[in-house]
Amino acid sequence: MTSDYCILVVEDEHTLRRLLEYRLSKQYEVITAANGEEALERIEERIPDLIISDIMMPRMDGFALQNAVQSQKETSAVPFIFLTAKADEQSRLKGMRTGVDDYITKPFDIEQLLTRVERLLERTKVFRTQLDGKIGQDFSRRLMPKNLPDVEDYRILFQNKPKEHGGGDLFDWIKADDGSYLFTIGDVMGKGLQAKFYAFSFLGYVRSTVHTMLSSTRSPAEIITRVNQMLMDDQVMEETFASLLLMRWEPEENRVTYANAGHCRPLLVGQDGADVVEYSDMILGLDPQAVFTDTAITLPENSALVAYTDGLSEQVLVTEQMAGEEGILAAAQHSFREEDPIDSMLKSILLKSKNPEFGDDILVFWLQRTGLNWFAPFAG
Repeated sequence: MTSDYCILVVEDEHTLRRLLEYRLSKQYEVITAANGEEALERIEERIPDLIISDIMMPRMDGFALQNAVQSQKETSAVPFIFLTAKADEQSRLKGMRTGVDDYITKPFDIEQLLTRVERLLERTKVFRTQLDGKIGQDFSRRLMPKNLPDVEDYRILFQNKPKEHGGGDLFDWIKADDGSYLFTIGDVMGKGLQAKFYAFSFLGYVRSTVHTMLSSTRSPAEIITRVNQMLMDDQVMEETFASLLLMRWEPEENRVTYANAGHCRPLLVGQDGADVVEYSDMILGLDPQAVFTDTAITLPENSALVAYTDGLSEQVLVTEQMAGEEGILAAAQHSFREEDPIDSMLKSILLKSKNPEFGDDILVFWLQRTGLNWFAPFAG
């Protein structure tokens, strides 16, 4: 059975090329070329994970091939192993100076080559995993705000726990000229770095649309409708699906007006219980004619509106069931009077989870009206 790795073998000697192809193909996908020019043609068809190349070849030698590969951004990091019948130190030093990853002199032990290939691919895998993680963390940071509004008689909390290979969660807010606030919480479908990249692009759509439309509307549904149309019309983002919860909060009126495009339904949590705020429309990216609806709720004194992404509700518990809305409701109610209710919620769910960590990006937003009678156990 072959692995997911692809190796390009570049060797002008037919017998040796076929031998390498035969032995390597037992573990890897192998493509071959007889010289550097032919190798470049193969690379245009499929970028390999590793190149094993002879140095002395007609038409284009190994050094020229290596230079051509390294000069292109898409292939500059592909590792190289050089094979050559020239055992002199000059060729070896030249190969090292040009950034070759390994250097094997003919004749060689095929088992030794296989060992070096395995080690080099493992090193490359670790490097790419670390790079993807670093890029993913950077995207995650850019998808979250650096601060939150500070409004009298309210406490506003937020927590995000990104995973290297999690999804495309996003959160943003803006204050309008009339003193209201617009909160954006979304989730681009998919996992890993690609989802985070599309979430970053999608957040750009939302931000630009909100800024553009605030002068003419305060309706979250109208803004979401426009975002959906833009998403459907853009070829780069086609077949990209996203859920979006857009909430307009008016502190002076203690009112939240929201439109929900297929996102997790928020919760209304109070001292006496917790309920789901039920209304939700279709996710974005499915139908250019989709209609979205505004729903308004008044926040009672000493109550909180809690929004979250599906990484929380899809967490697998020791029962092999997902936490679901019921699990989130129970955790939110249990944590309502805590100093840090979000942290308490997350710990409560993890205590019941099959694994000690969350399996996806986690995002929770807590908007609580405290009022004059608000008292918490931690307050004194």
